[in-house]
Amino acid sequence: MHPAGSEAAALDTPTLVVVAATANERAGALRVVAGLTVLERAVRQLRRMGHRVLVATDGTIALPPLPPAVEVRSVAGRGSIEDLRRDRGAIAVVAADLVRPANREVSGGLRVTDEESRRRAEDAVFAELLRGDLGFVARHLNKPISFRITRYLLCHLPVTPNQVTLGAAAIGLAGCALIASGERWLVVLGFLLAHLQSVLDGCDGELARVRFQQSAIGEWLDTIVDDGLNLLLVASIGVGLGRAHHTTFPTVVGFITSAMLLTYNAVAYRELHRQGEGGEVLKVRWWFLRGGDVKQLVSQQGPMRLLSTVARRDFFLLAWLVLAAVGLVPVVQVYALLVVIPSFVIALGQLVLRPGGTRP
Repeated sequence: MHPAGSEAAALDTPTLVVVAATANERAGALRVVAGLTVLERAVRQLRRMGHRVLVATDGTIALPPLPPAVEVRSVAGRGSIEDLRRDRGAIAVVAADLVRPANREVSGGLRVTDEESRRRAEDAVFAELLRGDLGFVARHLNKPISFRITRYLLCHLPVTPNQVTLGAAAIGLAGCALIASGERWLVVLGFLLAHLQSVLDGCDGELARVRFQQSAIGEWLDTIVDDGLNLLLVASIGVGLGRAHHTTFPTVVGFITSAMLLTYNAVAYRELHRQGEGGEVLKVRWWFLRGGDVKQLVSQQGPMRLLSTVARRDFFLLAWLVLAAVGLVPVVQVYALLVVIPSFVIALGQLVLRPGGTRP
C-alpha cells in the first residue's frame, strides 16, 4: 500500500537543506540505488520530509533533472558551502553521495563510493521496508519474493506504482475467472494467480516508497483493488463449486458472503473518510477495540489475534491455494464465510456505536 503525501508540502516550510554535489561526492552521487541516483534520492527524500532543497554544485557533477522547486547554486568548492549555508539560513548540509534508509532524520547515512557500498545502501533501503505489522506469510514468503521483483526488475523499468497495482489486478481477475470455471486444475491455477497477485500487491508499495512516489490516489487504488478482488474471489468460489457439483447452493452462499463483505467494506470506507485516515483500512478505529485500530491486534493474545491472523489477506490466499490443491475447495468457502461473518458483525456494530472521531 502507498501512504498519502505530497511534495507540495515542502513548499510551505521555512526549513532549507543544502545538498552538496561537488568533486568530493562525485564517485557516488550518480550511482543508482533502488531506481534513483543517490543525488536524486537525497533531493526527493528531503522534500518528502518537508524541507526546501538547495543543490550546491561546483560543476564537476552532471546534475540529473530536478524538480522545478529545487534551487541550484554554483559554488567554488566544498569549502564555500558552509558560507552558503549560513548566508541562506539552512538547517543542514548533506552530501550528495549519502543514502539515508530511514525517512526521519537529515543527519547520518551510508556513503556510496563504489559498487560494494552501493549494494549495501540498497540492502539497507529495502530492509527499512520490513515494518513490524507484517503477517507471517507476508514477512517470510511474500516479501522475499516481492523485494526481488521490485529491486531487480521494477526499479529499472519506467513503470509507476499505480501501473503495478493495475497489472497485478489483471492477474487477480484472471485467477477469479479460472476459479469460477469449476474445473479442478483450472481452479488450482486460479488460486495460484490470486496468490501471485497478493505477492505483486506488495511491489507497488515498495516501489512507491523507494522512489518516493507515495500518493493518496495510490493508497486508495491499492485498497479498492484488493477489496474488489476479494469480493470477486468469494463470489467465484461459490460459482465454481456450483458448477463442479451441479447445484446452486454454493453459488448462493458465495453471493451472500460477498454481500456481507461488501457491507464491511462500505462501513470501513465510511469510517476512513469520517476519521480522516486516508485510504488504509487497517487504520480504522473500531468499536470492539475501544477506538484502537486493527494493527493493535498484532500485539494481543487470544482469539482476536488468531482471527486477525487467519483473516489477513496474505495468509488466507496461501491457505486457500493449499486447500484447493488437495481438493478441499468446499472448505475454502467455509473458511471465507467464517472470516466474513465476524467482519460483518463488526461493521454493523460500528454503525451503531460510532467510536472515535474525525481527526482535526
